[in-house]
Amino acid sequence: MSFLRWIHLVTLAAASLVCRPVAASAADATPPAYAPRKASGSLGTIERRDPALDELLAPDAALELLAEGFDWSEGPVWSLRGEYLLFCDVPRNVVWKWREFEGLTEYVKPSGSGTAKGPADGSGANGLTLDNEGRLLLCQHGDRQVARMRTRGRFESLATNFQGKRLNSPNDLVLKSNGDIYFTDPSYGLPKGAEDPGRELPFHGVFRVSRRGQVTLLTKELTWPNGLAFSPDESILYVAVSDPARAQVVAFPVSEDGTLREARVVFDATSLVAGNPGLPDGLKVDAKGNLWTTGPGGVLILTPAGKHLGTLRTGEAIGNCAWGGDGSVLYLTADSKLCRIRTRTHGPIPGPLAETRRKLSPIP
Repeated sequence: MSFLRWIHLVTLAAASLVCRPVAASAADATPPAYAPRKASGSLGTIERRDPALDELLAPDAALELLAEGFDWSEGPVWSLRGEYLLFCDVPRNVVWKWREFEGLTEYVKPSGSGTAKGPADGSGANGLTLDNEGRLLLCQHGDRQVARMRTRGRFESLATNFQGKRLNSPNDLVLKSNGDIYFTDPSYGLPKGAEDPGRELPFHGVFRVSRRGQVTLLTKELTWPNGLAFSPDESILYVAVSDPARAQVVAFPVSEDGTLREARVVFDATSLVAGNPGLPDGLKVDAKGNLWTTGPGGVLILTPAGKHLGTLRTGEAIGNCAWGGDGSVLYLTADSKLCRIRTRTHGPIPGPLAETRRKLSPIP
């Protein structure tokens, strides 16, 4: 969830408190319509800024609309074992499943306990991934924790606090091949965000949960850390910063012990914020090291050196993206929509490593 989305939710909630008529009784109250549905057709445009983009996207590549009607779609992850996509609708506290020829079904509801109540309505899960055994890992906003799903709808806590203080609201996470979990912890999921009286940590951190369950602070220098992804060799951790005043993607060299060294700015998108929906939020890296990062205007496609090759524009703020299918399909959670695009590259899909290697065919 990005800063602009949080402000939008706060504004809507405040307006509803002022303008909503009082129902005569609970029986008379009509809940707001919410009917996500399968959809089809093309969507948005592709902005080509450099001829090198043709190596990653065919000239006739197009965004395909798959489903719509969500409040704020987020956290996509592809299951190779089941051949389906999981993703969240954060305000609605649900994890959806999308499968080709079947469309949408509810996978987990609630996706968190819903302990955070307030205008931001960040009670549900946000970032998702799979561990090396194929189990679902979730950043649960309302529960202020990183969790693992044991069985459908039952979760175990993996990280809830740091040095005795509760986490803010874990947002996104990525698994290192050795089983360590890296996650970001801004305060978007708290009822009053950074000003919430229940907030205990005075910073927004990037953390690691070791395989033994130890929680380590890696950095607290980023204003609003959000999405994160590793380079193909895991020597670099990329972090998106959802700060409209400093909208950046930064790269941290990863030491042998898993800690982070001094960051460098890979791309500064601050000049793109005005007039474009979205901020740096979720991101993924392909096998060639290129970054596919959500940002102002859509998904920005960057070389490892930070050269901006093009943008996937849906017309809405995009929360996150994920590789799926045979590894060459990029799925996008774009505010109220779910869409995808086929690429000429491929990216890693989390889950059991042997299964991943067997099912993913290499792209020439």
